[in-house]
Amino acid sequence: MSHETVYAELTDWIKRVHALGSVGELLAWDEQVNLPPGAAEQRASQLAALAGAQHAAASDPRIGAWLTALEGEAASLTADQKAVVKNARRDFDRATKLPEEFVREKAAQGSRGYHAWARAKAGDDFASYAPVLARNLELAKREAGYLDWAGREYDYMVDKHDPGMTAAVIGGLFDELKRDLVPLVKAIAASKLKPRSDALRGFPIDGQRAFLREVTQRLGFDYDRGRIDVSLHPFCTGTGSDVRMTTRFKEDEPLDSLFSAIHETGHGLYEQGLRADQLGTALGIHAGMAVHESQSRLWENQVARSRGFWRCFEPRLRELFPRQTQGVSSDELYLAINAVTPTLIRVDADEVTYNLHIILRFELEKKLFTGALAIGDLPAAWRESAEGLLGLTPPNDREGVLQDVHWSDGAFGYFPSYCLGNMLAAQLWYRALSLRPDLEKDFAGGDFTWLLGWLRENIHAQGRRFDALQLARRVTGEELSPRHLVRYLRERYGRLYGAEGEKGWVERAEG
Repeated sequence: MSHETVYAELTDWIKRVHALGSVGELLAWDEQVNLPPGAAEQRASQLAALAGAQHAAASDPRIGAWLTALEGEAASLTADQKAVVKNARRDFDRATKLPEEFVREKAAQGSRGYHAWARAKAGDDFASYAPVLARNLELAKREAGYLDWAGREYDYMVDKHDPGMTAAVIGGLFDELKRDLVPLVKAIAASKLKPRSDALRGFPIDGQRAFLREVTQRLGFDYDRGRIDVSLHPFCTGTGSDVRMTTRFKEDEPLDSLFSAIHETGHGLYEQGLRADQLGTALGIHAGMAVHESQSRLWENQVARSRGFWRCFEPRLRELFPRQTQGVSSDELYLAINAVTPTLIRVDADEVTYNLHIILRFELEKKLFTGALAIGDLPAAWRESAEGLLGLTPPNDREGVLQDVHWSDGAFGYFPSYCLGNMLAAQLWYRALSLRPDLEKDFAGGDFTWLLGWLRENIHAQGRRFDALQLARRVTGEELSPRHLVRYLRERYGRLYGAEGEKGWVERAEG
């Protein structure tokens, strides 16, 4: 049998495995958007059954035989084929080392964990959630052990979301970022310029829904291949021709729904930009969550908080909401859009302080995995870290340790991706500007096609050929670094708020 025939059989099968996984994603989306409250246990059983079927397909012995045959013919493979085989080997080895019963158990626990978290958050009841969290932590460590990561369990969780990344690499990047970020936050907090807290109030939900639909469609999201709904916690799932996004609406916080939607649109654009004919292979799946977050954060922040963007969309906002915006000047609106106000809630955090929220979670996760922090002590540790990093103390666990959904299904090691994504987004932004200095003029004219096309070519079309660190080097010519993120924050926010020392900060960042 020729290696081309073997390769075709391999890719046909792993695409089937991916299709089963996409069904699971659809069930998980439905769970957070449509599921009746009384159906939670049934959904857990459905997800467990599907996870078992997917695991059986992913660990089919034929995959191993195909991979062995292709690895023996490596010299005859193209670069793309080698990337597919390498990624398929990684997935197969992991699948064959995980017992099917464990996979089913973990899927069911993730579903139950979500509902336990939702109840605990609503009731500000960490005690009811602690056993679920302890169970998820135990399952995560068992999974790492099955895959020969014993003693390096947290590195396994990080690598699972961002191949090639380690806690040590992340720690070094975060320490450098924290060193420069904390003084910037303090300088902005000391600025006499303050955004109006009453600038944006009483925006009807129907109008918000129409506005964000127009914005996200103009950015390039294809609603013939996706949709947006409402959930407790905004997210994006799906791929190819079926991408599902969610947001949430508050009449007195219209920017929350808008920027949540734009963030998820960044994820959706990435998924819609992957090769549809290669879904499931390394040529048609994303490179990892840090790269994914770089796409969502770039569109949400560098693009959607820019003056060019609002020169385009401010007239439409005022047209839809004439009464609400009547007494708000353009400068006041722009300052409200770029407000820097420390908050306890990560998803409500401004662009400057957001990364401190991620550093907090990263440091606590590491301690959970080493045993330096017990589950029962987590709320107190959270409060202490929030006070140290943000200068704020949560009055309750709903605004502290219970605010995020991620740990409810065992997604440890995911949080660092947000901050790494911010770093990569800023690095990509400056590279794009070096190639097209008048990019914001495009935005002012409502044209986002150049930027989307550049990202499609350099990020989306690459699939999983390269990890985050490799992509940073290939696309920007530099190693991934917080330096560009610090430069960007100082240039936009230091100047906007007239923060003392801003000029020197910019020179240092550029040097």
